[in-house]
Amino acid sequence: MKVKETLSEKVFKVFNYTVVTTLCLTIILPFLNIMALSFNKGADSEKGGIYFWPRSWTLENFQEVFKTSDIINAIGISVFRTVVGTFFSVFLTAMAAYALKKKTLPGRRVLTFFVFFTMLFSGGTIPYYLVLKTLGITNTIWVYILPSLYSVYNIMIMRTFFMSIPESLEEAARIDGASEFGIFFKLILPMSKPVVTTVALFNAVGHWNDWFTGSFYVRNANLRPLSTLLQEMLTKQQALTEALLKGTASYDSLSKITITGESLKMATIIVAVVPIIMVYPFVQKHFVKGVSIGSIKE
Repeated sequence: MKVKETLSEKVFKVFNYTVVTTLCLTIILPFLNIMALSFNKGADSEKGGIYFWPRSWTLENFQEVFKTSDIINAIGISVFRTVVGTFFSVFLTAMAAYALKKKTLPGRRVLTFFVFFTMLFSGGTIPYYLVLKTLGITNTIWVYILPSLYSVYNIMIMRTFFMSIPESLEEAARIDGASEFGIFFKLILPMSKPVVTTVALFNAVGHWNDWFTGSFYVRNANLRPLSTLLQEMLTKQQALTEALLKGTASYDSLSKITITGESLKMATIIVAVVPIIMVYPFVQKHFVKGVSIGSIKE
């Protein structure tokens, strides 16, 4: 028998749907605008009036992005650092979180404090660069992976989730003769797919979108990831457009400019975002579960 909703419940439902719909629109509409501008001619976009549908269709913006010969190599670097960096980061983060959640770990509170302390304070850019240089990983592909193996935030997330798993399950596994590694790999990790997927998605997005590391800590052009390469292309295109507009170029020369810094920016955003959007549907089920980490207690 269907229970009749009260007036307050109906008002709350309408309010809830309105808020959720508004939040969705604030995300979807700007993305549609970016899509429209990326497929529109740059010179025509400067006139304004383009919102969610291109007025003058073109693929020139994307052709400009993929015109450089370094783009394939940059994609390979990004894929390598994303896959390898995410795998090792999630694996080592899970092991650290599992160790810190053990009540029998000697000095557990002290170790947890020092781990958490690094989340509040940073040594700064120059000391960080000196550490990387001393380790000999600047201008190598490992500068993308090794410094980001551990994230205190992710450790705390996984630790909280592991603590929600009943200890009675671990005790039963020990009675059956399982070792700590056996419990971790055969019991804890299989039961922690939501949090593992969530942390993996955080790591993958961070690796894929990171342009700062390749721009400041790598000088070898063959080691630049996709985000760094696109950022450099965008900077050059914007500088060229501004120079033409501020210079003494003739009207005929300016009228031939179909790719502007703004249109190229939109194309680079699409190129950088689409791979992550394609991966998200496959991990959405586990990611939704992961946002409620620690809500279930024994």
